[in-house]
Amino acid sequence: MYDLIIVSSKPPEWTHEEFIEWWRGPHAEATLKIPGLRSWRQIEIDRALDKRSQDWDGVSMLSFDSSEAADAAFASEEWKDAVAQVGDMRGRRLAFLGEEIVRVPENAVGKAGL
Repeated sequence: MYDLIIVSSKPPEWTHEEFIEWWRGPHAEATLKIPGLRSWRQIEIDRALDKRSQDWDGVSMLSFDSSEAADAAFASEEWKDAVAQVGDMRGRRLAFLGEEIVRVPENAVGKAGL
């Protein structure tokens, strides 16, 4: 899998709850239409590990079959619609792309010494 990881924070004038409602509501509806999307995980951040990690509200991991499939998705009208839906809301984000390597499969816990 080839993944887009996005770490997001709310706009300064929104509450965390307002951001999560928008992120899992209208924004999710637009994102679900992106072609080639194989998997999508959202994590609502409820606490930071340390002070350096504070002030973030959510993490998304969007997965595609390959970097080419991701690039095709980013060129689509559906992607443009999802980006336009964000508009100029003034939240912060970090965005990264990379190849996924699964180190511990979801069903492997308790098996093979894990």
